[in-house]
Amino acid sequence: MSNYSHPEVLVSTDWVQQNLDNPSVRLVEVDVENSAYDQGHIRGAVAWSWQTQLSDRLRRDIIPRDEFEKLLSQSGITPDTTVVLYGDNNNWFAAWAFWQLKIYGHRDVRLLNGGRKKWLQEGLELTQEVPQYQPTNYKAKEPDFSIRAFLPEVQQALRQHSAALVDVRSPQEFTGEIIAPPGLPETAQRPGHIPGARSIPWSKAANEDGTFKSLEELRQLYASEGIDGSKPVITYCRIGERSSHSWFVLKYLLGYKNVVNYDGSWTEWGSIVGAPIERGAAKPVGELVAHAG
Repeated sequence: MSNYSHPEVLVSTDWVQQNLDNPSVRLVEVDVENSAYDQGHIRGAVAWSWQTQLSDRLRRDIIPRDEFEKLLSQSGITPDTTVVLYGDNNNWFAAWAFWQLKIYGHRDVRLLNGGRKKWLQEGLELTQEVPQYQPTNYKAKEPDFSIRAFLPEVQQALRQHSAALVDVRSPQEFTGEIIAPPGLPETAQRPGHIPGARSIPWSKAANEDGTFKSLEELRQLYASEGIDGSKPVITYCRIGERSSHSWFVLKYLLGYKNVVNYDGSWTEWGSIVGAPIERGAAKPVGELVAHAG
């Protein structure tokens, strides 16, 4: 992991094992379904629900600052705690939680490379015991929205060609064959993708065991679609969790300077009256370059 631009944001299963009893480290599991945690989790890990604890369900937003402070306080976390996140689906929502922690200024946040999948594959210790920690009085910093894209910013990027748009959903979602993966309720009114977006599914950044691919493999993956860090990048998916995973790759593993996550994503864009939408496969990068010239 040392070849990445910021290797400090990833930890291995060995590192976690060595720090299970470290009081300055807090393990947090964030899954698509909380039942995974109940079936067995890493000893000492607390569970956060993306649906009820990391989302403002009324406003369709991330949780406000006071709720964030309450969540971290209940988890026994201080501003000096090393928070290690992991989860199912190759860290989908763990990456989303990482992104939110960075919005609220938590200094030391890391992902378990490979997440829950890697831990299970190695047959490592699981428990059903839910830990209890002494509550703290966590105080968050003012939210830093420089890593978050709102709708007007995406619209401006589209008009001015000022940022590269990366659609990290499945190819079927990108082309408009389907609106959302089966069984997922939050969705848009129309299928397709934002005009000019490049289709780079989040899953292509992961190995079979859930760990991230090498630096060179990741660089080639994005460069093949014209994403090389030379201009700002906006990632998006359906509701922002898969695009957080790709945001993490681009910002922390590849070290690209200006990368933001558009968590309104397709659920917002695909429901706006009059919003421009494309369907079908993206044009080859060569055609885009020729057209731009």
